[in-house]
Amino acid sequence: MVAWTVSAAAVATALGGALAYAVHGPYARPDTTAIHAVYAVAWSLFALAAWLVVRRVPRRAAVPLILFGAVAFQAVAMTAVPQTSDDAYRYAWDGRVQAAGISPYRHSPQDPALEHLRDDWLFPPGDCVGWFRHPLPDGACTLMNRPSVHTIYPPVAQFWYRGVHAVTPDGGREPVQAAAALVAVAVTVALLLVLRRFGRDPRHAVLWAWCPMVVLESGNNGHVDGLGVLFMVLGLAAVAARRPVLGGVLTGAAVAVKMFPAASLIGSTRRRPLLTGGVAVLTVAVSYVPYLLMSGSAVVGYLPGYLREERYDDGARFGLLGLVLPESATPYAAVAVLLAAAVVIGRRADPDRPWGAALTMTGTLLLVLTPNYPWYALLLVALVVLDGRAEWMAVGLAGYAVYFTWFLGVPAERIRLVHQSAYAAAFLVVAGAAAVRAYR
Repeated sequence: MVAWTVSAAAVATALGGALAYAVHGPYARPDTTAIHAVYAVAWSLFALAAWLVVRRVPRRAAVPLILFGAVAFQAVAMTAVPQTSDDAYRYAWDGRVQAAGISPYRHSPQDPALEHLRDDWLFPPGDCVGWFRHPLPDGACTLMNRPSVHTIYPPVAQFWYRGVHAVTPDGGREPVQAAAALVAVAVTVALLLVLRRFGRDPRHAVLWAWCPMVVLESGNNGHVDGLGVLFMVLGLAAVAARRPVLGGVLTGAAVAVKMFPAASLIGSTRRRPLLTGGVAVLTVAVSYVPYLLMSGSAVVGYLPGYLREERYDDGARFGLLGLVLPESATPYAAVAVLLAAAVVIGRRADPDRPWGAALTMTGTLLLVLTPNYPWYALLLVALVVLDGRAEWMAVGLAGYAVYFTWFLGVPAERIRLVHQSAYAAAFLVVAGAAAVRAYR
């Protein structure tokens, strides 16, 4: 048994080296073709390490090993500036704007009304040339993407940004990354406790703790999605423990971090749908109140514009549906598929294991929407830990294939081909695993 533990630790060390190379190596930026190989190595080492921990390492040794790896990997990721996303800079800006007593939904970063909040970190002087540098109409430069639009992030995410700024008012990328890393470690702890509480093997938490997506999108890119994952994991656990009000508050808070976790509510409302669902909706509504008072209808933010930018309005983004339907029909088909899935999955949901239905519905949503951004699948990873159907991890990997091809500047036709092929492959993996499980 000691030999297996040592072997798992050795593979984890190699994984740490691959993750460090992913954020520090010459191929760290996603505009180089070698980034695919770097991430492939990291994911391969992760798969081997996770297998050793789950199948070979004793539970008594596995839990501290998982926790140590979770902290160490996040620390490694934090040692470099964000490599494949610039969302963290917007988080810092939204926190700064709120600290000045201004609603982040009211003005865009380039608005002259906020010029007094600019500094040399988020608005670096000099030529606006380089990675994550975006020109402004007045000739200045910013690290934030989409500087001409209002924020898109919901209220609980905004509370988080404000809190991070309050703790570290001097700014910098480190506080945002550290906050995301701490949340990722907190999710690891929550998963260990929930798995143990409901009689499942806590070693499965390694699938979250050591997952390259979790490490790089939290500790390095600083994405806020992990906060929604934490609330959803705790909320589903509360529902399973027959505490519907607490479950509604926590799952509602998850939705108010990012709207995407709303798909997981299908797993939390089977036993007491009106109570749990009503409390969740009320939690979201209450979180919006302070911003509604400050901004009115502007709290919608950039969401409508984002949906147009991603081409959900004309149907071009629905990759899998676009394989069998004309683009003009895919938005309507997407709504129909998701409604049908919600009905079927909701009826079959197990109220004592709400994460099963949550995983199926969240994965279905990803397969229908086929987003370009891999961090949208962070919740999926946590639900895999709770439920055990690891094949759904393929959906998150599909997002990486699309994201990196997009950055390489290849023709749009090829990007669409990669987009459809990656998600089609993920769908086949999920469907194949389901067929094998049903046969057995």
